[in-house]
Amino acid sequence: MNPSLPPRLSVDTLTKRYGPRNALDGLSFTLQAGCFAALLGPNGAGKSTLFQVLTGLFAADAGEVRVAGHPLRGSAVAALRHIGVVFQQMSLDLDLSVARNLRFHADLHGLPRAMTEARIVEDCTAAGLAADLQRPVRELSGGNRRKVELVRALLHRPALVLMDEPTVGLDPKSRRDLRLAIHADVRARASSVLWATHLVEEAEAADRVLVLHKGKLLADGAPAEVAAALGGGTLEEAFIRATA
Repeated sequence: MNPSLPPRLSVDTLTKRYGPRNALDGLSFTLQAGCFAALLGPNGAGKSTLFQVLTGLFAADAGEVRVAGHPLRGSAVAALRHIGVVFQQMSLDLDLSVARNLRFHADLHGLPRAMTEARIVEDCTAAGLAADLQRPVRELSGGNRRKVELVRALLHRPALVLMDEPTVGLDPKSRRDLRLAIHADVRARASSVLWATHLVEEAEAADRVLVLHKGKLLADGAPAEVAAALGGGTLEEAFIRATA
């Protein structure tokens, strides 16, 4: 982590209600540059709601979000410019080629065409997709489709990368490759990653773990620190005990 740079994400007393229920209940945390953070929580903890608020799909009922110093409420365009997202459900156009999917995303961000083409080649080569640029996405394996989505999320070089349960349905090698690729981006660019998961093994590989349960932050720190804060034992044992 690099505390000399401004925080990539600041969440201050964030609240989101669905009728009488608080899906997010006064949530507060900050991600510094160069941090790979796992947002660990069981189904229904509020992880997807948080991501929907952070990406501007939902408006919070109270609280504030800042991305790279820009307030989401009032300066949404500036804030969202600094975010890259890999959604839980695949969001590529299956009938377009890999390259055309990536060009469309780059156009939305206003990247110059020469820069776009150079980044597509560079990033797809690094991801092992160089031979697939002209193939329709529907011809790719699930793991390679996820790689395309990661390349797309990083194409505009965001300060903050949101990964919403990105390994659902992937085989062990594809899960590992995706995790290694995003760790490499954190090291290379001092980006920050918020990786939502309900899998303890993924959280154990993070620099920092935020445990979310019923919209509240139960613990926040390195994996061993979180396990200790939640009563000791392994992180898995502590997590199950705290969220049962």
